[in-house]
Amino acid sequence: MSPRTRLPEVALFDLDGTLLDSAPDMLATVNLMRERRGIAPMTLAEIRPVVSRGARAMAGTAFPEWSDEEIIAAVPEFLEIYAQALGKHCAPFPGIPELLDALEAQGSRWGIVTNKPEKLARDLMPMLGWDTRCGVLIGGDSLPERKPHPMPMFRAAEVMGAEPGNCVYVGDDRRDIEAARAAGMPSIAALWGYRVAGDEPAEWGADAMVAWPAELLQPEAWP
Repeated sequence: MSPRTRLPEVALFDLDGTLLDSAPDMLATVNLMRERRGIAPMTLAEIRPVVSRGARAMAGTAFPEWSDEEIIAAVPEFLEIYAQALGKHCAPFPGIPELLDALEAQGSRWGIVTNKPEKLARDLMPMLGWDTRCGVLIGGDSLPERKPHPMPMFRAAEVMGAEPGNCVYVGDDRRDIEAARAAGMPSIAALWGYRVAGDEPAEWGADAMVAWPAELLQPEAWP
């Protein structure tokens, strides 16, 4: 396959850990939960690796002594607090604003497929100035299945009026790449995102791995 000479016509992205550095919002959330229980705050370095794994993983990291049942029971509290912290401390990763600008300047379209609850993801869009720019937003509860199932990828491509094989998905988690592969969609592993120790992106099966968003300004970096 010859290298690209243009950016893809449709680019789809994961949200947390790919477009958005949301770990500071998550840290504020778990630290309020800990404060309520008289426990000292965590550091950003402690919570950051598990942000892409969702509320259960973050609650489990914040309270490692809890049982699975206690962690599941705490998820509504986590989400309630996070809804109040939403957008207060997060920011796009360096290079993401320029990348989105470049896609739009070329006439390409972009969208988001995330496992974050759809309402929370949609509430973030105007805070980031993306509400009128994002062509599709599929949340973790938008459909009967979520990543790593390919259903969200198929729906996003359908909304964008494109075949899955003509889209490219960028994500920082193994589930992102598995979902894209199952949908027949080229994928990029975002190495700047959130990963737990021992999780090796080289083993995910992505079509490309990219260290920083700025690299994606070059068409040849895209599969």
